[in-house]
Amino acid sequence: MADIAKRSVDYNRWYQDVIQAAELADNSPVRGCMVIRPNGYAIWENIQRILDAKFKELGHVNAYFPLLIPKSFLAREAQHVEGFAKECAIVTHHRLKQVTENGKTTVIPDPESKLEEEYVIRPTSETVIWDMYRKWIQSYRDLPILINQWANVMRWEMRTRMFLRTTEFLWQEGHTAHATAAEARAETLQMLEVYRWFAEEILAMPVITGVKTANERFAGAVETFSIEAMMQDGKALQAGTSHDLGQNFAKAFDVKFQDAAGKVEHVWATSWGMSTRIIGALIMTHSDDEGLVLPPRIAATKAVIVPIWKNEEEMAQVCAAADGLAAQLRVAVGPVHVDRRDNMRPGWKYAEWERKGVPLRIELGPRDLAGQQVMMVARHDRKKEAVGFQQLAEAVTSELARIQQDLFDRAVTRRRENTHVIDSWEAFTGLFDGPGGFAECHWCGDGDCEKAVQEKTKVTIRNLPLVRDETPGACVHCGKPSIGRVVFAQSY
Repeated sequence: MADIAKRSVDYNRWYQDVIQAAELADNSPVRGCMVIRPNGYAIWENIQRILDAKFKELGHVNAYFPLLIPKSFLAREAQHVEGFAKECAIVTHHRLKQVTENGKTTVIPDPESKLEEEYVIRPTSETVIWDMYRKWIQSYRDLPILINQWANVMRWEMRTRMFLRTTEFLWQEGHTAHATAAEARAETLQMLEVYRWFAEEILAMPVITGVKTANERFAGAVETFSIEAMMQDGKALQAGTSHDLGQNFAKAFDVKFQDAAGKVEHVWATSWGMSTRIIGALIMTHSDDEGLVLPPRIAATKAVIVPIWKNEEEMAQVCAAADGLAAQLRVAVGPVHVDRRDNMRPGWKYAEWERKGVPLRIELGPRDLAGQQVMMVARHDRKKEAVGFQQLAEAVTSELARIQQDLFDRAVTRRRENTHVIDSWEAFTGLFDGPGGFAECHWCGDGDCEKAVQEKTKVTIRNLPLVRDETPGACVHCGKPSIGRVVFAQSY
């Protein structure tokens, strides 16, 4: 097994090493893209399953829209095209042509296949979706439309890192249409709360919910809200966003409806999304120098049973017992794996499952079988406990709940210990030249001041928390009267 770098020595390498050791993803032959391996995709499937159920509980339905978007669509919403122009990949031809020169054969775009109108590979789907909503919406009876799409998108990134920032990534994108501004704002905040719930209750990742500054707002939105999480190196990661689009896209695509009184006006819209980036956040929130650590509620495998034997007779006995215990546990807690491989020593198996982040290991050898008990070992803190067969389902259920809560509490403590209330520019630069973390500081509300801070320090305003200190003060950078304290941090 390859060594995993220590977080304290090389955090960036540690992150990549954990991904490789846990077999979550691998580099693709396409620059900036990744292959999500079965272990990584199993986490994404759980994310899909849990979020999709929540969306449907709230009345949303799934649909699918094309990967290719006519280039002219982006030009209809000026802020939108400006925000994504530098990230778009363009399809210009629909056929290749084989050419041989000097004995070397290559393929080139066939000049005769040049498209009359070029297509953009979707960086997001607002434009193509709103073109369809124009056809579907005529009356207030057609509203609200609450559609979500599970899809891939492409944004041409110059600096990539697996899960955190890749040229192609997977996500869900919700797009809703409403009869009033109030309904759209309520939807925006409702979905922000869904993301907070998912991050904290499922991923054990504490987040700050708040509104983005105008500089950080989604291109074409009236207001953007986000959840922001602290990683173990003190940097922030935007883990999900929810956008109030107002009537901007409805006006750009002429989406109107007639209300009950007969008045015709444009609809109000929202969009919201969470991507495979959340897996990167999950890795950096909980994992350690031994490998991946996963909260039980998102882990694809809740526990692994490792039978231990010295000969074929013992193997048959302990494996049969392990299979029986696994069947009971699957009913109680979900997926449980029995590692029956006979070409690896138990210690190697333990290390491998630790690297893969399985929350709980259950060891079962001949002596354990004779005593009708197992040894239960938690991944995150190595706590060991002998448990009888009869009590195992209850004990595993309880231990998984303890692990889930422990991981959340650890992350909350880490964020609290690395969040600083700062009132001077000297203290501000000292923090980010040194250990880093989150800084709660007064800010004047001026976008130019915000940009100046970023240019000088590479520190950004993560959001204006929904619950925050609005006591008057002086901006940490320019000294002008502030609009209250906001959260500054370096970010991914």
